[in-house]
Amino acid sequence: MRARPCPRRGFTLVELLVVLAILGVLLGLLLPAVQRVRDAAARIDCGNRLRQIGLALHGYHDANRVLPPAVRGQAGDFPYLSWHARILPFVEQAALWQQTRAAFAQQSQFWIVPPHVGLGTELPVYTCPSNPLVAAGIQPENVTVAFTTYLAVAGTNQVARDGVLFFDSKVRLGDVHDGTSNTLLVGERFPNAGSRYGWWYAGTGQNLNGSADMLLGVRESRSSSNFRTPTCPPDQPYHFGPGSMDNPCDIFHFWSLHTGGANFLFADGAVRFLRYDADPLMPALATRAGGEAVQVPN
Repeated sequence: MRARPCPRRGFTLVELLVVLAILGVLLGLLLPAVQRVRDAAARIDCGNRLRQIGLALHGYHDANRVLPPAVRGQAGDFPYLSWHARILPFVEQAALWQQTRAAFAQQSQFWIVPPHVGLGTELPVYTCPSNPLVAAGIQPENVTVAFTTYLAVAGTNQVARDGVLFFDSKVRLGDVHDGTSNTLLVGERFPNAGSRYGWWYAGTGQNLNGSADMLLGVRESRSSSNFRTPTCPPDQPYHFGPGSMDNPCDIFHFWSLHTGGANFLFADGAVRFLRYDADPLMPALATRAGGEAVQVPN
């Protein structure tokens, strides 16, 4: 007689629940690890873009014997044009620089498009890969504006002009008496959903001086005359610390979407990741000739 085959035994409900619980635990352990890897990769990529900017600023200095102004006013050669635009030939964007020169020769108001096609042109070198806001439509100008994650360190604030890149600046690397390896040049500051500040091409900033657009002090304040951020406390210093894309007040201090701190470009071309607990050192690191003795955090 042929033996009857044994019926196949399936999973019981308890066994199935145990398997699902194990998978849930493993997934819970895996996702944070994946997120940490992604954050580290974005931070490294972000730092590499800052290094490109550092090379471009040094290239501009070699060609002109002075660093570019962070921005100049209405009486300048290119009204309210940012330092980002002035170094375009040194970030392999010579054609866009020629378009920019031609645009200003035709129309001095940078928000008129055309001819100012650069206003809405997205340039990856000026944007951290973690930045979700690259460009947006702006009203009432009715134009598309491209943003930057990297702002010049103007010094203590927009009024002091004690940094390296500030309103109408003409600083040479030899003027950085505190040492180029101890002086901040450019830092991360993400734009927010309001889209009113952080335009890489050009901008007037808070007080027609570029503040919060392409330059920022490490103890910057919101001017009481700034009607675009009415909910933010005015005339008080903001500090280096965590921020949010949804908080309009975070445009007044350096911060990033990286965990624990932000990347900064120093005047010697080095890029360092500074943690938020370095905030007390920021005023000393931001000034070019303050004479402070400061140890740059590792």
